[in-house]
Amino acid sequence: MPDPQLVLAARVQDALSAAFGPSYADADPVIRPSQFADLQANVALPLAKRLQGERGEKQNPREIANEIVAKLDVADVASGVEVSGPGFINFTLSDEWIAGQAQRVLEDERLTVPKAAEPQTVVVDYSAPNVAKEMHVGHLRTTIVGDSIVRMLEFLGHRAVRQNHLGDWGTQFGMLIEHLLDVGEEAAAAELSAGHINRFYQAARAKFDSDPEFAERSRRRVVTLQSGDPETLRLWQQFIDDTVIYINKVYARLGVTLTDADLAGESIYNPMLDTVSEELESSGVAQLSDGALCVFPPGFTGRDDAPIPLIIRKSDGGYGYATTDMAAIRHRVRDLGADRIIYVVGADQSLHFQMVFAAARMAGWLPDGVRAEHAQIGMVLGTDGKRFRTRSGESVRLIDLLDEAVERSAAEYDKVNPDDSLGPEARAQIADAVGIGAVKYADLSVARDSEYIFDFDRMISFKGNTGPYLQYAIARIRSIFRRAGTDPESATGPIVIGEEAERALALQLLGFGTAVEQAYDAAEPHKLASYIYAVADAYTTFHENCPVLKAPDEATKASRLALCAATLRTLTTGLGLLGVPTPERM
Repeated sequence: MPDPQLVLAARVQDALSAAFGPSYADADPVIRPSQFADLQANVALPLAKRLQGERGEKQNPREIANEIVAKLDVADVASGVEVSGPGFINFTLSDEWIAGQAQRVLEDERLTVPKAAEPQTVVVDYSAPNVAKEMHVGHLRTTIVGDSIVRMLEFLGHRAVRQNHLGDWGTQFGMLIEHLLDVGEEAAAAELSAGHINRFYQAARAKFDSDPEFAERSRRRVVTLQSGDPETLRLWQQFIDDTVIYINKVYARLGVTLTDADLAGESIYNPMLDTVSEELESSGVAQLSDGALCVFPPGFTGRDDAPIPLIIRKSDGGYGYATTDMAAIRHRVRDLGADRIIYVVGADQSLHFQMVFAAARMAGWLPDGVRAEHAQIGMVLGTDGKRFRTRSGESVRLIDLLDEAVERSAAEYDKVNPDDSLGPEARAQIADAVGIGAVKYADLSVARDSEYIFDFDRMISFKGNTGPYLQYAIARIRSIFRRAGTDPESATGPIVIGEEAERALALQLLGFGTAVEQAYDAAEPHKLASYIYAVADAYTTFHENCPVLKAPDEATKASRLALCAATLRTLTTGLGLLGVPTPERM
């Protein structure tokens, strides 16, 4: 790919080998943007320390930088190379090279991003709603961050295995099934599929707390469920099926890629729990402690320095989340063939996953060649800086949040386009894309492990680093092609750099592949979001300073249309990897 930082890093390593010998080619030339030039390499200073340690005498970093420059072969890439300060190497890229690489981006259907040479199987555990509770704002982050990670890894050529760890098992199902029987299966199905899960749960809970006979029935129902009674399992499955109808409505509104085929609820691991427990105990990884079977991963201690146990089997013989998660790792590595497992789960589960990963490595279920990580998700806050809740103190229903976002975006759209001529249907489609896109981008543009304030006014604004701003940049480019009477695919250039704004935009386009790879490798979509915003910002400057349809001559017009086409594909592909829709018009 034509990322100039990667190109120059390779050339600097060649120069290091030529100047100091092949053993120095492994030095990492840190190359970053600079205020003095396009890019700056900081390699001489760390190399001076290394040479001093090996040779036993002080080394001059500036002299080392000059030796590297003398061996550099970058005439085809940079129009200027100079040493500055204590030994920094500054590069000014040539306009011709930038234009040529931008032309490559334009002509390549993948924007010059190669697919992985060695594709991996990557299991991504995300979303994970609870069957007994409605999806709320907390599920927004785990769902869309996981979905973006999946989109990126598939784009890069890896195999994604989506795992929606549905909370579909537990003692609460005793009272839920009994309440389902009391109200009738048809009435329960209507209420659950409509999304009134909390109301259904609260009614069941109230009866459990106030009616001893109902409570006793519920306890008996738990026993029959856990023993595999066919009729109880049928009712349990119906409860899940009705709830999944509602969950899928939310997924459809969000535009995420999860399907029923990706459901991997807690219940699927139940048949494995006895085996998991037996294997851990027989191998000596787990041991009995106060009647419970526990694993004590080294390095995990409490306030009194006592080892913290990961409880595999409780003293009463029951199993908990730790057992299920251990079974899941074992299954994902052995049966699904995972090379990497990413858990997109709240940050409050950090200690739990650290211990689970450590225990799984002790058991040999997580080999050294398999990468397991917790992609921590921070909390969503209200404008008061506290956990985002309704005025009554309840969790905000996710579907209500999305509805409000669309309503607000429609109102904002009317302000921007008071004389809208597209008609009500098109207006509704735009409002939906802008509202949902605004919510998703506002979340994905923040580091996933950070808290952020949910503020409709900021996220639906058409100014600043927002989803609508990026969507509008795309709509503006499409408008240029409509007015030109041509389509983006017909814009073939050639691209020629003549203005600073053209140069800055073309240079930004060269970093797309690196941005995607870095965002995927770290499982941090905000890194891609930052890049997309930088491209849109560069395009805005270009749009304001470089007339396209009124360019001074046909060659310049063709070049600028080509730059517009490359920018359009970069922005739409990038937002597509974030799962943000891009309306044709705005």
